[in-house]
Amino acid sequence: MPKKKTGARKKAENRREREKQIRASRANIDLAKHPCNASMECDKCQRRQKNRAFCYFCNSVQKLPICAQCGKTKCMMKSSDCVIKHAGVYSTGLAMVGAICDFCEAWVCHGRKCLSTHACICPLADAECIECERSVWDHGGRIFACSFCHNFLCEDDQFEHQASCQVLEAETFKCVSCNRLGQHSCLRCKACFCDDHVRSKVFKQEKGKEPPCPKCGHETQQTKDLSMSTRSLKFGRQTGSEDADGASGYDAYWKSLSSSKAADAGDREDEYEEYEAEDDDEDDNDEGGKDSDTETTDVFSNLNLGRTYASGYAHYEEPED
Repeated sequence: MPKKKTGARKKAENRREREKQIRASRANIDLAKHPCNASMECDKCQRRQKNRAFCYFCNSVQKLPICAQCGKTKCMMKSSDCVIKHAGVYSTGLAMVGAICDFCEAWVCHGRKCLSTHACICPLADAECIECERSVWDHGGRIFACSFCHNFLCEDDQFEHQASCQVLEAETFKCVSCNRLGQHSCLRCKACFCDDHVRSKVFKQEKGKEPPCPKCGHETQQTKDLSMSTRSLKFGRQTGSEDADGASGYDAYWKSLSSSKAADAGDREDEYEEYEAEDDDEDDNDEGGKDSDTETTDVFSNLNLGRTYASGYAHYEEPED
């Protein structure tokens, strides 16, 4: 029989498990919660923006700089970690600053660990918006990551991109290498792969995770678990000529649309002219109505219909031979 665990042993195991999870979560910090991407309000212009050394709008220096690595605004360290010695004195403002990050444009404190590690592990090192292709230095907003393809997005394009991200660059859900249905979808390449063609010799598959994309190495997901849709052809792009100019082949569509509208307008004009001609004929008939009535009475005046119901079968009205 195994020995029963004591309370102290259970607490120690739980503590080790929590520390393990904390160490694992440090490497996977959410981009929106990272100190270099924190929200900051300027002291002078009162505009909300990303944490940066100088205001993006008025270029003013903030009173309380925030470290891009540890997120602190006041250095209270008394140990040897600080590059500048300030034993017994708390440093704030520019006295706490040690450098400016070249990638995220934010202050870095004078701690030795922050100065030596932040430039290497800065999460915004290659943060260029996938939609507008702007970097951190070109706009004042924060940086976000798409929850589907995990590409960088600026604050202006995040909602529009995520609303249209789950669209395949194909007309069907078939595998890009064969004609079978693709069970695995890569949201970065916008393509589907079957079980055979998703296997890659370059990118290795980790245990307990989906196989990586054979093109880019991004982790794939099950197509049935996603709300994936295919590329729509509302404008009939494939109907245009191959060397059509303007709007990536849509020129033929707009030309056909304008010609159809012109044809409809011409038909309507013809119908209107015919309608006017008929009205003119009816007016002419109304003016000559009296002459036509007199002519008809002259024609039927000498007509003898014989015995009719209107005459009351009056045999005496007819002369006897």
